[in-house]
Amino acid sequence: MRRSRPLVALTSGEPAGIGPEICARIARDADVVVIGDRSLLSNVPRVEHVPLARPVTPGKLDPANARYVLAVLDRAISGCLSGEYDAMVTAPVQKSVINDAGIAFTGHTEYLAEKARASPVVMMLVGGGLRVALATTHLPLIDVPRAITKAGLLNVLKVVDADLRKRFKIPAPRILVAGLNPHSGEAGHLGREELEVIGPALEAARAAGIDARGPIPADTLFVPARLRDADCALALYHDQGLPVLKYASFGRGVNVTLGLPFVRTSVDHGTALDLAGTGRADAASLVEAIELALELA
Repeated sequence: MRRSRPLVALTSGEPAGIGPEICARIARDADVVVIGDRSLLSNVPRVEHVPLARPVTPGKLDPANARYVLAVLDRAISGCLSGEYDAMVTAPVQKSVINDAGIAFTGHTEYLAEKARASPVVMMLVGGGLRVALATTHLPLIDVPRAITKAGLLNVLKVVDADLRKRFKIPAPRILVAGLNPHSGEAGHLGREELEVIGPALEAARAAGIDARGPIPADTLFVPARLRDADCALALYHDQGLPVLKYASFGRGVNVTLGLPFVRTSVDHGTALDLAGTGRADAASLVEAIELALELA
């Protein structure tokens, strides 16, 4: 039977970071099941226990607990795929310590895509009145130009358009697409990606019924007058779009993974190891992430 209200799986993230404490703080008043070790989640009414490998000291990373972090994610993913949960919300993980444990891990987005066998998926941040999606995610800047292809960009636009319609109930999404180079390549004098890759991808997207506009120089894409006529901006790499979004909404922004067979949202910040155990961590972004997950589900 369909539940009257969606049920959210909340993963507690890196155990030495602020994830467990902000999960514990908000879970008393939210309709969620928190997944993690019970010892980190005192007074939480609904916990699905996944045991730590080793005891945790707040602020001190331990590679021995890397597989615990992934086991928490795996449990939420399997629950969403089976219909046990209607959505998952993720507290932050520490990519570096997972890699230090000898496990190749570039981020939640890529990990969820692999486990859910979804391709492509798209990272989008929501906050401050903006929706900013990314054509590429956690790549060194030197690798970005060759990662942007006509076929790849077209597929990203299809995912963004489809989920804006399906999840966000926008009947005819308008998507602004950034150029890669300064001034969108200055007619080929500052780079040819706009002429040879991005422009043709946008033409193909429009032919497929997607309202994709651009390429627009990134330094003018985010001016208010232009954004008033858009439902989403598509940046081509991580630090092209997210500084604007985080300036507008840091601490209340929400990360949404588009293209998955289930709803997934997350906070817009990291593990904040320096705040772990102090009681000073701000849970506002996690609250926003849960509220958006419930709305989308």
